[in-house]
Amino acid sequence: MVQQNFEFQKALLSLNFTEKEANVYLALLELGQGTVSKIALKAGINRTYGYNILSILANKGLVNVSGKEPKQEYAAESPDKIRDLLKAEIARNEGFLKQANGVIPLLKSIHSIRGRPQVRFYEGKEGIQQVYEETLTSHETILAFASVEDVHQTLPDYFPDYYFRRAGKGIPIKAIFPDSPEAEDLVKFNNIQKRETALVPPGEYSFSPEINIYDNKVMIASWREKLGIVIESGEIADAMKKIFKLAWAEAKRLEKQS
Repeated sequence: MVQQNFEFQKALLSLNFTEKEANVYLALLELGQGTVSKIALKAGINRTYGYNILSILANKGLVNVSGKEPKQEYAAESPDKIRDLLKAEIARNEGFLKQANGVIPLLKSIHSIRGRPQVRFYEGKEGIQQVYEETLTSHETILAFASVEDVHQTLPDYFPDYYFRRAGKGIPIKAIFPDSPEAEDLVKFNNIQKRETALVPPGEYSFSPEINIYDNKVMIASWREKLGIVIESGEIADAMKKIFKLAWAEAKRLEKQS
């Protein structure tokens, strides 16, 4: 049985499941349905992590949820859903490929321009999601100013999967958040999501949009205007990193006082 489970897990990993997603999904298939505590115990993970993995699987349509806490139960959808999920991903990627074929000639026309900042604009929720995807190429710690409630309200189906994918790629983040219930909930997962935070008093220090600084790039996600911007400039990124360093020191001081 152990060998069989290993083969099942290996098959799911080949379908782009993470190890923990595979373990939770297999545990739920065997159980039929159960509470998060029961599922987490069988999958060999802690209950808190179980909530996050089950949320990711539910967003993918592989798990359904019934009832309310503390009696909320989870059940696995038919494995046929995996095929449906992959078909949808293929269709989405074909759409991206079609868009890329139209954009690449334009990109080639400006590729020879050297030594000047590049500024790219992306519109709508899909555009904002695209600039977040680009942060997953970072070679260093991402420095961020962000309002957690704005992030989760605008792209509720994109997070927390993004956090775990970033952490899975070994990309840490340092973030300054205005204090809020949403921010305090997120901070609980700092260790597993490779995040270091400073919570500053809301109101005077509340801000939107989000700003991420990494490598030679500055990413801006405007939640209110539904606009993503990427500025690619070593000089601008370096200046923003120094500004963040100053802000971080003050943010930690304010956090200690609160």
